[in-house]
Amino acid sequence: MTDERAKTVLEGRKILMQEADALGRIAERLDESFAEAVELLMACKGKIIISGMGKSGIVGQKIAATLSSTGTTAIFLHPAEAAHGDLGVVSNNDVIICLSKSGMTEELNFIIPALRQRETTIIAFTGNQRSYLARNANVVLDVGVAQEACPYDLAPTTSTTAMLAMGDALAICLMKEKKFTDLEFALTHPKGSLGRQLTMRVEDLMAREESLPLVHEEASMADLILEMTSKRYGVSGVIDRDGRLVGIFTDGDLRRLVQKGGDFLGMTAREVMTANPKTVTPDLLAKHCLEILESYRITQLLVCDSDNHPVGLIHIHDLVSLGL
Repeated sequence: MTDERAKTVLEGRKILMQEADALGRIAERLDESFAEAVELLMACKGKIIISGMGKSGIVGQKIAATLSSTGTTAIFLHPAEAAHGDLGVVSNNDVIICLSKSGMTEELNFIIPALRQRETTIIAFTGNQRSYLARNANVVLDVGVAQEACPYDLAPTTSTTAMLAMGDALAICLMKEKKFTDLEFALTHPKGSLGRQLTMRVEDLMAREESLPLVHEEASMADLILEMTSKRYGVSGVIDRDGRLVGIFTDGDLRRLVQKGGDFLGMTAREVMTANPKTVTPDLLAKHCLEILESYRITQLLVCDSDNHPVGLIHIHDLVSLGL
């Protein structure tokens, strides 16, 4: 590493440590007001609204998104737009979280009287406990920092990090209070890896009907090999007269027969199959199916209904392709 790069790395570490130290100090100052804020949000019968101007507004949008994805529906309201009609979205049943480092943000404070008149509950994120915003809020959460990471103490950096972290703390506490589960989280994130793991089931991925390799137990080896290879899964299920699964035959079984030698071509499917194979049900979660495949070190599983009738086949590639 060059001297110039080493200097840059040290500067980066210094900034990160400065912001981490600021968060530590805020954590030490956290008091009963935080619990009051959580209680107000839990008891809210209307909407959770987040508002802030500039960089604080951008952080507010992130907080609203985090709340919504963790079980507490929230929306962002731009204070300038609110002053020109969008305040109509606010009611007395709502709780609004207002973000302002100084507590003196003109656009935000301009709508405070209207919020008070509507008897809307106000939670303030500010570093100025004597500000107009703080004095008019129902609860004030202290996000004050000694200095911004900016060398001129101007650009919102450490202060916005503090607001973001406070928003995370509220969101996660609410999530725990509401007993918001990982499955509920997945339902709001169906496109993500976790969403797929917790919502996709075997029946959503399995091969069905004509793609399903099956032969009757009296089938010849020629028919068995043809079925196994034509369906391109390297496996075939073996069923009895009632259509119930009684065994399985794989390309690995075929290789072992070849290695042993002898006239196996004259045998029936029942004579060469592996009886009582491992199966899964259609409603099994895809991630649990993958765990079974990995634990038995196999690449596919037949899917059976409650009467042991084969209804599908799931291959490990179907699961891996989803990022499971």
